Amino acid sequence: MSTEENKALVKKMWQALAEMDWDTMKSCMHPEIFYEDVPTDDVGAKGPDNCVKRLQIAFNHLSKQEQTTHHLAGDGDMVFLDHTEKWTFTSGETAQHRFCTMHEIKDGLVYRWSDFWDMNKFVGQFPQWFLEEMMKSTEADFS
Repeated sequence: MSTEENKALVKKMWQALAEMDWDTMKSCMHPEIFYEDVPTDDVGAKGPDNCVKRLQIAFNHLSKQEQTTHHLAGDGDMVFLDHTEKWTFTSGETAQHRFCTMHEIKDGLVYRWSDFWDMNKFVGQFPQWFLEEMMKSTEADFS
């Protein structure tokens, strides 16, 4: 695929995430995808189903997820996305933070997905009830 096609794939996946359209998200993922939040200690998620399970641990408590793209750059099979996410929780609180994400494309699908962000700045905005919900989940829930 061309760099432009790879960038279009990444845009499609992130639009699906904002819409919480899990089937479209999975259709953008390579069967052997590995997804990680770099600042966390967990092992990440492998495979489309586990990636979605991992995302849903948080997203099941959101009423909306909005994204603002600042930069989208591609170099062959690598696509870099610099963006801000705004989460609106089901209880109405919001949290907003900037992320940098690297995507590796293989066979026309996202094969590696690594999110880089400042955990303290983002998590520090979360409502207490949400943190308590997150503490109920373990790596076994998405691996």
